[in-house]
Amino acid sequence: MKVALVTETYPPEVNGVAMTLSRLTGGLVAQGHAVEVVRPRQKDEVDGAVAEPLDGAGNRGMAQWLVPGAPIPFYKTLRMGLPVQGALVKRWRETQPDVVHVATEGPLGLAALNAAKKLGLPVTSSYHTNFHQYGGHYGLRFGRDLALLYMRWFHNQASCTLAPTDEMCAQLAGEGFERLRTLARGVDGKLFSPGKRSEELRASWGVGPDDPVVIYVGRIAAEKNLGQAVEAFLAMQAVEPRAKFVLVGDGPEKAGLAAKHPEFHYAGMRRGEELAAHYASADVFVFASTTETFGNVVTEALASGLVVVAYDYAATRQHVRDGVNGFAAVFGDKPALVAKARGVMRRREEWAAIRGAARATALTITWDAIIETFERELRAAIEARAAAGRAAVEVTAVSR
Repeated sequence: MKVALVTETYPPEVNGVAMTLSRLTGGLVAQGHAVEVVRPRQKDEVDGAVAEPLDGAGNRGMAQWLVPGAPIPFYKTLRMGLPVQGALVKRWRETQPDVVHVATEGPLGLAALNAAKKLGLPVTSSYHTNFHQYGGHYGLRFGRDLALLYMRWFHNQASCTLAPTDEMCAQLAGEGFERLRTLARGVDGKLFSPGKRSEELRASWGVGPDDPVVIYVGRIAAEKNLGQAVEAFLAMQAVEPRAKFVLVGDGPEKAGLAAKHPEFHYAGMRRGEELAAHYASADVFVFASTTETFGNVVTEALASGLVVVAYDYAATRQHVRDGVNGFAAVFGDKPALVAKARGVMRRREEWAAIRGAARATALTITWDAIIETFERELRAAIEARAAAGRAAVEVTAVSR
C-alpha cells in the first residue's frame, strides 16, 4: 500500500500520540508498505519533503512532507498544521496514495479530509485525544458541546474511526460516532524495563537506596489533574517522610508548580533510554488524569516494573488488576485516589510481587498484533472504495 498519514503531532514532538503514530508507521514500513507522513514543520525545520532519520521505532527512510504550522493556543510548545487543502490536492494528484489516514482533527486534518474527498481517495481516521474534555481545565466549559459536535462530524466522514479501547468505542458510539473499530496500544518492553534502574540517577535526585520515589510522566498541564497527583503524593509522604516526587515532562503549569513545591524534582523532557531510566529508577507511578483516550504512560510504567496508582479507566481499566499488578481508584473520585496512594505506601512489603506482576502484564502487550490490525483496516478501506467504484460503474452502465 501507499499510505498518506496526516497528523498535527509526530516525532520530534514527545507525547503519546506522536509515539503511537511513529510505531504504527514504522510497523507498516517494516511490512513493505510506502508511508508518507504529512505534518507541520517544527521550529528550525523548513517546509517540504524530508527523509526521516532512524527513530525509536527503528525506521529508516520514511518519507515526510512538512507543511506550514502555527502554535496551538494554550500550548505554545505544540504546533498545528495550517489548512493547506490546495497543496494536498496537488500533491496527491501527482503521487496518489492508496489510502489517507487522518490522525488529528485540527486545520491540517480537516484539509486532508477535504482533499481526499475531492480526489475520491479512501479515508480512515483515529481518535487519540478528548479535546472536548480539555475546555473545562482552561475555563472554556461552554465549548464542550461545540467541540464534540465537530469531532463527531469530522470522524463520521471517514470509512472507519480507530479508538484505543472497547470502552472508548462504546463511549463514542453513545455520542453518535459511527463505524468505530478498536485499535489497541502496545508498549516496548525492551526499552521500558526494570533493568534500566540506575542508582546513580536516584542519587542525583537526592534519595538513598531504600527511599521510595514516586514519579509522574507526562505534560505538566491543567488537563492532567496534577493537583490531584500532588495530593496523592503528599498523602504518601505523610506515611513515609523520605518519599520523593519526581516529575518528568514540561508544560504550561511547570513554573507555577515549581514555585509552590520547590522540593519536588523536575526532570524536564526525557526521551528514549533516558526516559526509560527515569521510569525504572522510581518505585511508584501516580497518574491522576481523567481525560485520556488510552494513557501510554500507564503501560510504560507497568513495563518498567512500577507500582501504578491511577483512575480506573482507559489503559488502567484494560491492564491493571487492583491490588495484583497495580492499584485503580474509582474514576474521578479524588478521595479514593488519595486513599489508594496512602495505602500503597503502607504496603511496601507487597511491592516486589506487584512490580513483578506489572512487568509480566506489560510483556503481553506487543505492537505486532496492533500493527496487523491497522494494516487490515487500511486495506478494508481501500477495498470498500474500490467496490463502491465498481458498483457506480455498473449502475451507470445499466442506466444507459
